[in-house]
Amino acid sequence: MRGTSDLLTIGEVAQRSGVAPSALRFYEERGLVTSTRNAGNQRRYERSTLRRLAFIRSARRVGLSLEEVAEALAGLPRSRTPTAADWAALSARWRSRLDEQIERLERLRDQLDSCIGCGCLSLQACALTNPEDVLAAQGPGAVALEPRGVRRR
Repeated sequence: MRGTSDLLTIGEVAQRSGVAPSALRFYEERGLVTSTRNAGNQRRYERSTLRRLAFIRSARRVGLSLEEVAEALAGLPRSRTPTAADWAALSARWRSRLDEQIERLERLRDQLDSCIGCGCLSLQACALTNPEDVLAAQGPGAVALEPRGVRRR
């Protein structure tokens, strides 16, 4: 059995993380993960890469952009495996962003519940429509579903 300091092949990382090899190469191009090369020029990843990949997948699943993920990971140390304190600091920086995302999802859920339950089946009477584009002045996208106080331009 391998020791904990051994490097993993791209196939092993893909299998353990559930991330396709093509995605691993993409993440590496974007600087989200790093690898070294062996004598045969094959990628080798440290085991700590698995934690980074779990973080990336979790963040993407809740709707965070790859740019947000990259920015957060850039704050983690490259010279050593991130500690619990490193991850806690990252989490604290993201708390308000995650709270916004939770509120956005709750508003979407609540709006859809009322729309589905009303039975109007008409875009002319639906609360989720934007008659005469009156919301255009508030910014692009579904501004009515944004958390209170958040208006993106």
